[in-house]
Amino acid sequence: MTSTPFTEETDPFCLDTVDAAAMLFDAPWQRYAVIGDSLSAGTGDKSEGYGDQGWSDRFAHILRQVRPGLAYLNTAVIGATTVDTLNHQIDGMRDFAPDLLHIPCGPNDLLRRTPDFGEIEQNMRKLYALAAETGAQLTTFTLGRAYVVPVFEDWTERVLTLNDITRELADEYGAVVVDMFDHPVNSRENLLSADRIHFSTSGQAVMASEMVKALAGTLARRTR
Repeated sequence: MTSTPFTEETDPFCLDTVDAAAMLFDAPWQRYAVIGDSLSAGTGDKSEGYGDQGWSDRFAHILRQVRPGLAYLNTAVIGATTVDTLNHQIDGMRDFAPDLLHIPCGPNDLLRRTPDFGEIEQNMRKLYALAAETGAQLTTFTLGRAYVVPVFEDWTERVLTLNDITRELADEYGAVVVDMFDHPVNSRENLLSADRIHFSTSGQAVMASEMVKALAGTLARRTR
């Protein structure tokens, strides 16, 4: 179990459920789906003073405060690449017919000796195109800088390149990007789980709050 100087109630980056739900009071979404990998799934160790849910389950709980009948599907699989998501999760997502859909940003695609970013972009573009066919509002993350794989000396450059691809595709397809690379939470000493890869639940709580803020901003722009 990890610990921070904060609890979920005192964390300056966390919204409580009531405030978060109030920010989404006019959210139209009734069918929320999450596909992808462990980042999509919300995998992470428990943090002292925080609940044990990942960001996606937290967000679904918040959205249910304003949409009690919300249908929620999460098919994310630890270790899934973009190709894995395309091959094994797309059909189930389509059958579910989401109106809000979270898609992965490809962290496991980087775990090669020499990533082919042209191929990665091609696969991600196919994922975005298939996701966009649902008509759902799309969301995604960029990778945080706290996520480091020391065996790859060029890891930061890999992450920056992948984040740029994510931002470009998200802009093209109208996806909401929750940009975690420069978020201050990355500087927290005990942010990562024991595996040194996944955000612990303190980070998961922050990510859920950032998703609320990002989607609330999208809703506000629609009403102007």
